[in-house]
Amino acid sequence: MFTRSSRYAGLPTAAVPDPHGPGEVAVVRLRALPDTAGEPLQVQAHDRLDALAEARLGEATRYWRIADANTEIEAAALTRRAGRVIRMPGD
Repeated sequence: MFTRSSRYAGLPTAAVPDPHGPGEVAVVRLRALPDTAGEPLQVQAHDRLDALAEARLGEATRYWRIADANTEIEAAALTRRAGRVIRMPGD
């Protein structure tokens, strides 16, 4: 259902009623976020999470690890303002 690098890979699923019609759909249960230590990084103009993930974690699709290491609800908001300091997780 998900790629191996997905944050949802290996998580248990549940069947819930389909809100758009008869039947059920599979959903992923909420996952607990790990405590993440990381080094501070000051966001530069035009930084993007996928580019930071590629440079720091070796794979652009691991951007979600940066999002998880910070408290922002909307991941894209992490790089919206140059000068903001975010936490970068280790590899």
